[in-house]
Amino acid sequence: MAKQGVKLVVNGKSIEKKDVEARLSLADFLRHELGLTGTHVGCEHGVCGSCTVQMNGAPVRSCLMLAVQAEGAEITTVEGLTNRNELAALQQSFKKHHALQCGFCTPGFLMSADALLRKSVPLTEAEVRQAVSGNLCRCTGYQNIVDAIVETSGGEVAAPAHQEHASAAKFIGARVERAEDNELLSGKGVYVDDIDFPGMLHAYVVRSVHARAKILRIDTSLAKRATGVVDVITFEDLGAVRNLPLTIPHPNLKPLTEFPLAKDQVRYVGEPVAVIVAESRYLAEDAAPLVEIDYEVLLGCIDIEKALAPGVPLVHESEPDNVGGFMKQSTGNVEKAFAQADHVIKETLRVHRGGCHAIETRGILAHFEPKAGFLTIWASCQGPHRIRRTLLQLMDMPEHKVRVIAPRVGGGFGPKGGFYPENFLIPWLAVHYGTAVKWIEDRREHFIASRQERDQTHWVEVAFNNDGRVIGLKNFFLYDTGAYSTSLVVPWITLATIPGPYKIPNLQLEFKSVYTNKVTAMVVRGAGRPQAVYVMETLMDRIARELNMDPAEVRRRNFVQKNEYPYSVGILYRDNNPLEYDSGNYPACLEEALKMIGYEDFRKTQTVERRRGVRLGIGIAAYVEGTGFGPYEGGSVKVGTDGKIYVFTGAASQGQGQETALGQICADFLGVDFQNVEVVTGDSAAIPYGVGTFASRVMVTAGNAIAQASGQLRQKAIQLAANKLECRSEDLDLVNGEIFVKGTPEKKITLRALAHEAANRVSGFMVDRSIEPGLEATVYYSPRRSTHSNGVHIATVQVDEETGHVEVQRYVVAHDCGTVINPMLVDGQIHGGVAHGIGNALYEEVIHDESGQILNGSYMDYYLPGAMEVPRMEVSHIETPTPLNPLGCKGAGEGGTIPAPTAVSLAIEDALSDLKVKVNRIPVSPEALANLIAEQKEKTSGVRG
Repeated sequence: MAKQGVKLVVNGKSIEKKDVEARLSLADFLRHELGLTGTHVGCEHGVCGSCTVQMNGAPVRSCLMLAVQAEGAEITTVEGLTNRNELAALQQSFKKHHALQCGFCTPGFLMSADALLRKSVPLTEAEVRQAVSGNLCRCTGYQNIVDAIVETSGGEVAAPAHQEHASAAKFIGARVERAEDNELLSGKGVYVDDIDFPGMLHAYVVRSVHARAKILRIDTSLAKRATGVVDVITFEDLGAVRNLPLTIPHPNLKPLTEFPLAKDQVRYVGEPVAVIVAESRYLAEDAAPLVEIDYEVLLGCIDIEKALAPGVPLVHESEPDNVGGFMKQSTGNVEKAFAQADHVIKETLRVHRGGCHAIETRGILAHFEPKAGFLTIWASCQGPHRIRRTLLQLMDMPEHKVRVIAPRVGGGFGPKGGFYPENFLIPWLAVHYGTAVKWIEDRREHFIASRQERDQTHWVEVAFNNDGRVIGLKNFFLYDTGAYSTSLVVPWITLATIPGPYKIPNLQLEFKSVYTNKVTAMVVRGAGRPQAVYVMETLMDRIARELNMDPAEVRRRNFVQKNEYPYSVGILYRDNNPLEYDSGNYPACLEEALKMIGYEDFRKTQTVERRRGVRLGIGIAAYVEGTGFGPYEGGSVKVGTDGKIYVFTGAASQGQGQETALGQICADFLGVDFQNVEVVTGDSAAIPYGVGTFASRVMVTAGNAIAQASGQLRQKAIQLAANKLECRSEDLDLVNGEIFVKGTPEKKITLRALAHEAANRVSGFMVDRSIEPGLEATVYYSPRRSTHSNGVHIATVQVDEETGHVEVQRYVVAHDCGTVINPMLVDGQIHGGVAHGIGNALYEEVIHDESGQILNGSYMDYYLPGAMEVPRMEVSHIETPTPLNPLGCKGAGEGGTIPAPTAVSLAIEDALSDLKVKVNRIPVSPEALANLIAEQKEKTSGVRG
């Protein structure tokens, strides 16, 4: 490859490199040649903005530039914003406003904003939104980013209505700034692709280009001879390897999972067929076209609504049909309810596929030490212990010699919780070659190979009386599971979430999970719940339309009331327990949301504006979310000999703020300063057992484990101090890390001193055997059953009748997740979730052609909402603590996304209510909506004629 020299200035330092590959991108040069890993790569085609740096003071996309094009230029990266390790004003403002979560996109925003701030001050919110509209964030919802930039410019920031929380604790309930932010804001956060080893090899996966085909021949000989290639591996080279285990088995699920590499047939575009191992990623990709694969292309099954028809191609020839699994549940007497109802409505509702699109794609690095036989893995994942357990099922290695670490993870959103072929292949390659091997998914791979979700078709009937009360519901739906099985979790959650916050005495719910020749589906943020809310809340609005009743009133008449908990729904939940709502106040959430949006005033404005030809609409979406799933999560709390408090848990963070929230819990229950607590997440060597971060479960499971472990450690410390201070335990108190005799505060001992005492018992002497060595405690907390968060979202929109364009103008959330540990973090989770939901409502859909090819496999065609599309949000917390755990907390991670698509779609319907437009499919594109409007106008004019 051609090489040339390059001279430039980077962060004020002159750099000269003599042998730079001419094709090396500026991003890779900064990251891997200079070690400035704060610059991140998220899409490789200049759309996401995470690679933004400044060249001669102007923001540029470093993934689109070659390093040699920067000859003579002055480059500034995020590392150059800090001054002697002190955060600049802009970085401090980001921290103050909680303008970052996973932190992966943050350097790009900072570099864009820093350049903007040098041009004009002060700035308005509208100006900032326009300026950063080229940067994408999947976590924050943009609002806090915009506020941070506006404030730094000297502009006026809209003041949020912060609520006080009824907690006697010092840290729980407080808006504590995040402990993890400083390193993320200064470019020091370590993600998988930031880790390198000398002599490390790089892997590139050769994937199927067909949705369904037989593999006739694979010839790797040319590729093996290519420059820098170490080897090319196919299925035959793996030896005695079996297919991947099911995530969650179920008796109604066919256990058809994929092999690490395709054996004799491919079943979706993107299925791994071979893996190239080379000295660099560039060289591995160069060799990919040299792998010759002969296919016999077969007709595929792409459409779930056709998948069960006679004569349709079978995804798995071993099976009699394309049914992958099924479930039926019912309660009451459905047929009687429908026979006696005043009204029955039937609808067909469709929700289509999208991806998680974390700005950091998947990645894994495995390092094997041949002498000692230790395998260490760094993975961008949601559950390192889960990856370790699955690897141990597939690889013949001693358990204590396999360690899995989730470093900083740039967003998870569900799919990073799965076990993929690469999770086996890269460790296998590292062991096979006795070295380090890295694989990083590119954005095209993410579109075709990372798990997706949402694709369901529902045939639903609802029976109700003239007073608006629902008395029966029938729902049959199909769920697109893709080419292989993982579990029945998503459709089961959908089934169990459909009743929502409503009392429906008679239910008949059924689904079939259907195989198609598409990438395997699994949970994506919300995990089946957005589809359920779309079905139930759409029915609520259709009932209102049928009865000419206000949509809010229909909901009031059907809500479970505050005095009816625990409330039994009459079916089984996804945890296999009877579905029982533990706590909540659904009417209060609705009334709070209506008040926040100014519901009555909006209705008056809507009427006036419609006369002027302006179509405004309002949509209400209420939901209940099962959270806090088991089986367990662990928390280990230890006083280090350096005096710091260390907290370990297997629940890896992807930006939720767990290092902060779990630290707050520890600080209160142990009796120490939050600033002295360090939380370590996602390392299988730090705590032996863990489950992971998904399904809004961490505060319920890990939070309560850490609360109990901290309480146990407090008691142990006081008992040790009593021996040391020669007094009774009940005479002591522990405050701010010091144990002292009540009434005699000068008689005290620090936790640090006690840690030394506990760790350094004098050899040869007897000790109190009732106290174990070390100053630490570990608890594994197992919830009895799921807790249930709830909330109400209301969106207002303006619809352009001619083009079908939808502008979301306002958005309010009344949210109940029980005891709020840190309201700033919960607000941030909601903001990001709502943004994701708006994308699901209006933009995000993976489009396949009839042969199973993805037609919009880049961010040039697959639209993610940016700062211009996501409005300012208002959030209010209604706290009803759950009785099911000591903290009283319920999950909050997915509540922003679950009702958001529906709130938007119902607002669109409301804006077009006089035309009786029905949004029976989401996402709804401008073209589709314009066509619906035109069709209804034609019908209306036909009737009038």
